Amino acid sequence: MKIVLDGFGGDNSPQEIVKGAVLALQKYKDLEIIITGDKDKLEALFNENKQDLSRVEIVHTTEIIINDESPTEAIRTKKDSSLVVALNILKEREDVCGLVSAGSTGAVLTGAFMKIGRMKGVSRPALAPLLPTQNGGKVLLIDCGANMDSKPINLCHFALMGSAYMQNVFNIENPRVALLNVGVEDKKGNELCHQVFPLLQKLPINFVGNMEARDFLSGKYDVVVSDGFSGNVLLKASEGAIKMLLSILKSEIKARKMSMLGALFMKKSFKAVKKTMDYEQYGGSPFLGAKKILIKSHGSSFAQSILASIEQVIQINKDNLYEKIEKQIADTKDICDSLIENE
Repeated sequence: MKIVLDGFGGDNSPQEIVKGAVLALQKYKDLEIIITGDKDKLEALFNENKQDLSRVEIVHTTEIIINDESPTEAIRTKKDSSLVVALNILKEREDVCGLVSAGSTGAVLTGAFMKIGRMKGVSRPALAPLLPTQNGGKVLLIDCGANMDSKPINLCHFALMGSAYMQNVFNIENPRVALLNVGVEDKKGNELCHQVFPLLQKLPINFVGNMEARDFLSGKYDVVVSDGFSGNVLLKASEGAIKMLLSILKSEIKARKMSMLGALFMKKSFKAVKKTMDYEQYGGSPFLGAKKILIKSHGSSFAQSILASIEQVIQINKDNLYEKIEKQIADTKDICDSLIENE
């Protein structure tokens, strides 16, 4: 199995990208890594981490795409950037099953649209991150930022892809699919929600109705469907709330001697809470609906998060998820087309 990494994408590249690659190579003996970027720097980092290069292919590049650049312009002009070269490798090489990048989200998505393309029958690919829930489970949010303005057919496809993901990758027999809204009542929401709600009811999924943002991490839902704008706001707010709660808890414990003493007895519990709420352990966001597997990791990813993203590619490839999604989209084409026509 070969996976390509954008070696110079992300705030902590290339050091953490290489460390994540090393962790993956140590864990999966049948894995080969292709990594793009400055060859001398990458070789030096692999040597520092005592990793031989027998299962590593370094493709030298001379440019880097940064967050401040126009995504479209950067993809078109920086043809020798670590991201563009990685995308080309994913597109052109049949032996490469997926790509991981922690680089600029706009550039990654733009590059994926321009170079990889979308799966047959999918109206729009979508970013679909996993987050932890309070009962120890996982919830998939789709879309979280790839499509700022969505149409009803897009959200129908998001629901189908998200349901297939949770069913095939996490063996959830009948994933509970909800629509992000401002209330649980059927008639709540904006015009898009009004249009999408009855369509989702008619799809061959377990649609359980609207969901308010406060219940996102409750464990009551397996898939939450949204347009990219609202989904991105929900994702960032949830991540911020998790970080804030952990920070406040840590500060309060340190502020009092008795609290610190009590914390010693609860050390294992605190570690378990931190591990449960650490969204980075789940890796990045799969770009579901693209022709090939692409994982967008957090821009601030460290080695463990890069490892988790690589493992996502491995799991998705192993479960033949993309083939199953393509089949489900094809099987429901007539249903989706008739629903939209009737609207």
